[in-house]
Amino acid sequence: MQDNVKNASAGLIRRFPYAELGHSDYGWLDARYHFSFARYWNPQRTGFGRLLVINDDIVAAGRGFDTHPHDNMEIITYIRQGAITHRDSMGNEGRTSAGDVQVMSAGTGVAHSEYNLEQIDTRLYQIWIEPAQRNVQPRWETREFLKSTAGEGLTVLASGQAKHVGAHALMVHQDAAIYGGRLLAAQQVAVQIEHQAYVLASYGTFSVNGCRLSPGDGAEVTATKTLAISAETDAEVLVIDVPA
Repeated sequence: MQDNVKNASAGLIRRFPYAELGHSDYGWLDARYHFSFARYWNPQRTGFGRLLVINDDIVAAGRGFDTHPHDNMEIITYIRQGAITHRDSMGNEGRTSAGDVQVMSAGTGVAHSEYNLEQIDTRLYQIWIEPAQRNVQPRWETREFLKSTAGEGLTVLASGQAKHVGAHALMVHQDAAIYGGRLLAAQQVAVQIEHQAYVLASYGTFSVNGCRLSPGDGAEVTATKTLAISAETDAEVLVIDVPA
């Protein structure tokens, strides 16, 4: 059951508590689904505009996703704990660790694997965004982001928006942007969005436009272009700005 908050400045906010997300435990993978995916089907939760998938995954140490194909999807992975090692049919191989991001534009088609080769469980968000262009050349890229930015607000991590050309962000084939960062208790930040936003509480407790989110929660924010985020505790926040 979601909580709804609506006023003239806050827009419309729908909160989705962590405990009520879709859930599958495969042994090696413990997955929470913000939208319908794999074994979880909810006809009321099939995406949010061009945002089709958000999986909150815990991948057991030494385990991972075997080689499998994708096409025509922007797949963004944000690592929250541990690391993931990527290999694909284009010859790419790389390790993305906590606080960093990888993007795979599947385009005309690519096969890849994702393994946790670490000694600890890896926790990540897997985000799928429908591209604005079909059948682009497949690509994969990973990027490190500063780890000492707690208290400095949110950073653009991935974007296809014109205003972010030249920024230290990974490119996606959509007029979307993903912001992330670590806030200190009592810190307040404002994020300007172009479309509508899905907000994720990676850890900690904070409010967005007056709606309180606890660890693992998600929230849809529509009918406003400004997100006012106020941290109650130290927190890690992701904001996905995506076309309707």
